[in-house]
Amino acid sequence: MTVPTNPLLHYNPYEAKHQLDLSLTKAYLLLHSQLKPPFPLTIPSPSEYALLTQALAFSLLTQPDLTKINLKHLHASVTDGYDIFTTTLLNLTDNCYPKLLPVPRTQLLFLCSQLINVAAFKVDSLVISLLRRINGGDFTEPNLWLCAELAKILSDNWDWLIDEPLVLTSALFVFLRLLADHYRLVSGPQLDELKRLEISFCIRVLRNCFHLCLGIGRDLIRLLQDLFVIPEFKELWKDLICDPCKFGVLGFSDLCDIYRIKTPRHYFLLRISQEMEAQLRFLLTHVKWGNQQRYQVWFAKKYLSLPGSETVIVDVIRFICQCYHPSKEIIQSSVISRWAVIGWLLKSCKRNYFEANAKLALFYDWLFFNDTIDSIMDIEPAMLLIVSSVPQYMEITHCLLEFLFLVVDNYDVQRKNVIAKGVLGAFNALVKRGVVHSLEVLMNCDKLSPFLREKLSKFLFDKALVSQEKEIIQMQSGDHQDQIAGMPEQAHQWL
Repeated sequence: MTVPTNPLLHYNPYEAKHQLDLSLTKAYLLLHSQLKPPFPLTIPSPSEYALLTQALAFSLLTQPDLTKINLKHLHASVTDGYDIFTTTLLNLTDNCYPKLLPVPRTQLLFLCSQLINVAAFKVDSLVISLLRRINGGDFTEPNLWLCAELAKILSDNWDWLIDEPLVLTSALFVFLRLLADHYRLVSGPQLDELKRLEISFCIRVLRNCFHLCLGIGRDLIRLLQDLFVIPEFKELWKDLICDPCKFGVLGFSDLCDIYRIKTPRHYFLLRISQEMEAQLRFLLTHVKWGNQQRYQVWFAKKYLSLPGSETVIVDVIRFICQCYHPSKEIIQSSVISRWAVIGWLLKSCKRNYFEANAKLALFYDWLFFNDTIDSIMDIEPAMLLIVSSVPQYMEITHCLLEFLFLVVDNYDVQRKNVIAKGVLGAFNALVKRGVVHSLEVLMNCDKLSPFLREKLSKFLFDKALVSQEKEIIQMQSGDHQDQIAGMPEQAHQWL
């Protein structure tokens, strides 16, 4: 039996082969003689069809010179809307993409565009999986190539894309986030073309499909604020603030309409690779206090060691706050807490710009907190990091409180009152739900600067804000009981 001359994955010495690679190779070895014309006219059984599809997938990925013949065979034999074929590529992307060799990677992107053309079953999931494979903070050529190829594929398949709202908004979220990083890099022909593609795609989506973009929620504004220096986005911001009716969306007349929409978890997962998600979940589910340092060192070496890679810290913090809410059992166990991991991540920021963005990522849901739609677990890590740093790490407590009040005063001056109400509501909910017993640990702390203690006291007992907060609570309690009942359980008696 002849071994395929073109391998699918890269392996280190003594590394076992991946099961998917083994099964695809086996299918190809069994059927490679049947992949050339003339093709059999008999209808295969379900098991034979699955084996044939896997064999074709392997050949298409590893033998680009036979692409035309293999595609004809695939199209002629398909009986399931390309389900098995697309699922094979999806599993490969989810589980093996970092190990894919250059030729299979190129072929994978080509096959993705072909599957879009035939509206294959699950091709939307394949595109979203590939979007997750664009690593934040990675400015190497293969990563920039993947970003550019996906931008081209989606731009070239606009008619398909506008009928897939989740893919469209997912791509917008990813490219907005990446563009902020790419725009800061030193210009070059390849990078300039990529930035042009990203800007063109994002502006096209925002201008033509803003009603769908609203589904991203408040984090859309967080991403757009980083792009204000780009001329095309300056014009967009001018319309958002001065002429919102220009977008033609019923119900959108002010930025507050976006602030009120909580960003679904799906979007935060897009900026965390499949492997990073698994490793973060392991750290936060199984690693106990006292054992975390070696895991953190390993994580930093793998994901935070390249120049500029600290930008991904923002995405990791959003993931931890929004996507990982520990169970009551884990909260009460000796497993390391979310706030401690976030404290370590903040210390890992080497430049002020990244540190400021990381803090904003931590506090962002405080600014627009609404007890009826936001989970207490979204805002819990920041509160516990502030309180748990007293008195041993007071510089952290100082730094976070100073930043929080700075954001309240300056994030959106025209809507400062809305943000202040959100932050006050967050403080009140954290005490009400028992995340902290009270805020006296801060207001009575001698090691906290007098200025911050006075600022905190004035903020918490501002009569106008407190009155408005009570009115909101009374109004919401009657209208949203079903939403409150569906909220996740929050941490019990941490301190």
